[in-house]
Amino acid sequence: MTTSSFTSPIRIAFVQASWHADIVNQARDGFLAEMARQGVPRTSIEVLELPGAFEIPLHAKKLAESGQFDAIVASALVVDGGIYRHEFVANAVIQGLMTVQLDTGVPVFSAVLTPHHFHSHGEHQQFFGDHFVHKGVEVAQACLKTVASLRKLSALTR
Repeated sequence: MTTSSFTSPIRIAFVQASWHADIVNQARDGFLAEMARQGVPRTSIEVLELPGAFEIPLHAKKLAESGQFDAIVASALVVDGGIYRHEFVANAVIQGLMTVQLDTGVPVFSAVLTPHHFHSHGEHQQFFGDHFVHKGVEVAQACLKTVASLRKLSALTR
């Protein structure tokens, strides 16, 4: 799927949490690299950094409602800090993102991950950093395929 498949330019917002930025930035970098490989210019992608994952759904909603974006991508690492709070945060974020896309019709993609028993030692940092690069590539591919599919669907239902 390359941008030559699109009849008009694509605009995407990438919203990421700054908590664990050393890992989350890897998803962004993987996403941007894959978009470049697919022919999407960097100028077509708006990157916003927020304090944490909990703030992402509201920003995604505002971006979707603006009418300026074909898709919104969210990325964060919600870690198990020894209390159950991470499960509530992760559930709220994912439910919020789903609500945004269903309410606005703008697809919202999640690279918001919640690993079990994450620890900030070198082995986990390396593993999850590498994993987030892969997730960034996957979310870029899903984003392009979905936007193309929705554009096709829109043309068919006119």
